[in-house]
Amino acid sequence: MADAGAPAAPGGNLQQSSESSTRNGIQALEAAYSGILKSRQDVDDTRNNLSKGYQGSDGGQYGALLKQWDDQVNIILRNLEDMVDKLNTSLVEHGKTQGSSNDAINQAYSASQKAFDDLMA
Repeated sequence: MADAGAPAAPGGNLQQSSESSTRNGIQALEAAYSGILKSRQDVDDTRNNLSKGYQGSDGGQYGALLKQWDDQVNIILRNLEDMVDKLNTSLVEHGKTQGSSNDAINQAYSASQKAFDDLMA
């Protein structure tokens, strides 16, 4: 069992956790998006079935209500897409940052190794 007073693990574990959390967030948003599309299809099916029977003013009001709902669904879907795009961009940027950090570390190691080798020659 870990000691409560022990220092935190190196940053790599935190970065992996953050990346994993971001990927989980993307999956959750995509699942919500799919669920909303399924609900939209159910509403469209119901609208098509009921539109045949609702011809009066109540049918017009029902149609207007469904149109308003559909407009709001479009906004929600666009917002979900935007969030997924931003999280994907975050993952790409994280990868670039991680890669440039690794490159800098490797360059510094090579330079220090060369200096040590020069001293030993």
